[in-house]
Amino acid sequence: MTSLPSLPTPKKLGLVIDLDTCVGCHACVVNCKEWNTGGYGAALSDQDPYGATVSGAWLNRVHSFEMIPDGEVVGEAGEARIVHFPKSCLHCEAAPCVTVCPTGASYKRADDGIVLVEEDMCIGCGLCAWACPYGAREMDLAAGVMKKCTLCIDRIYNETLEEVDRTPACVRTCPANARHFGDLGDPDSEVSKLVAERGGIDLMPEQGTLPVNKYLPPRQRQPLSASAGLLEEYMLKEDAGDATGFFGWLDKMLDRI
Repeated sequence: MTSLPSLPTPKKLGLVIDLDTCVGCHACVVNCKEWNTGGYGAALSDQDPYGATVSGAWLNRVHSFEMIPDGEVVGEAGEARIVHFPKSCLHCEAAPCVTVCPTGASYKRADDGIVLVEEDMCIGCGLCAWACPYGAREMDLAAGVMKKCTLCIDRIYNETLEEVDRTPACVRTCPANARHFGDLGDPDSEVSKLVAERGGIDLMPEQGTLPVNKYLPPRQRQPLSASAGLLEEYMLKEDAGDATGFFGWLDKMLDRI
């Protein structure tokens, strides 16, 4: 079996996903697929893509749930909301997919904590998929090996790319700015500050996997009437040419049409 790094990794590169702002557009899913199938990373195959039994490998997926806040009763008006939940490999500190691998194909990098698969060593046994409590492993039927999110390691360290592009494809393409990338081992990093400010949480902490990726919980919704004051404030700022916040963003987007 494969061993994890003996000491905590100095860096903990990972994602922070804001469930409050994710709109479920699947742009992150599609761009992840495109990047990893376009000759840059390990290609992701599809089987019978235009037939009745389509299947394929996707390293990032978005699930949607209807959420009822605590204390509310299902069926009561006004409080139910849809939460879009992106999910990919969480690059756990105590990654069970690594320790169960019989060939050493699955491993965790000691310098930045990214969990990867050495495809030339993978025998497609599927033990890592069974061990992962998050369902983040994907069997590529064409290649016969397991594949997973790599945090776009071929992008984040690629000095031939513009600085703005040295981030995972899913983060780069998110139109709602719901995905953030950085070093969660550095308390002064932007992602660590975001987790501290918003109360970022682990997914299924009872599993003891210590996932590096964090989720920011949805904020409590306010009634529409609460925005009346904000709209009035925006109108005053717009007259002064100094509109900011959501309405300022909306104004800029409408100007592009």
